[in-house]
Amino acid sequence: MKTRSIIITAGGTGQRMGTAQPKQFLLLNGKPVLMHTIERLHKFSPESQLLLTLPEAHHTDWHSLCEEHRFTIPLTVISGGKERYHSIKNALDACTGELIAVHDGVRPLVSEATLQRLFEAVETHSAVIPVVALKDSIRQVSGTNSHAVARSDFRIVQTPQVFEASVLRKAYELPYSQNITDDAGLVEATGIAIHLVDGNEENIKITVPSDLVLAEGLLKSEG
Repeated sequence: MKTRSIIITAGGTGQRMGTAQPKQFLLLNGKPVLMHTIERLHKFSPESQLLLTLPEAHHTDWHSLCEEHRFTIPLTVISGGKERYHSIKNALDACTGELIAVHDGVRPLVSEATLQRLFEAVETHSAVIPVVALKDSIRQVSGTNSHAVARSDFRIVQTPQVFEASVLRKAYELPYSQNITDDAGLVEATGIAIHLVDGNEENIKITVPSDLVLAEGLLKSEG
């Protein structure tokens, strides 16, 4: 089995949450969201190298939370950059794995089955991402006009996104662009095809207060 590095990005703020505390540090069933995320990834692949990108201003708070919650999973904390792109580029310098996954720190509910599908697929495909189908009808907006489009033609993209290390490193040689919002988009810009696997609907990104409420319910339903 190829060696693995997992980069967990946690550069968010509490702006859309309406809180002063960064959303990754908010409590979810009595424990910071970020800890739930790290625990899930570590449980799936305890031999993987874990790297956490965190703004330097949040390092002290994170270490205090680790002491408070007796959180001892080994990981390397990497100082985040101006944008997500720069944070991941910083983390790549410390990655040792032949495979590199990048995951949002505020997605604490990725399933073991999704992780298994991703790491199995990347043995054959060099760039793999999890997606889920849309349930609602959607419309494309252009100025003041809009028109219906077929939802079957679209997918919602999740993380972790998993790549051959050489593929992701090459992608991060490209300059930063605000038009590219995830690692798959950057890799795709180098000419590499992106392979899709099924994600899990519970793998939500906690961004607004209602997401936190939903995540609490989903965690409780897991037992």
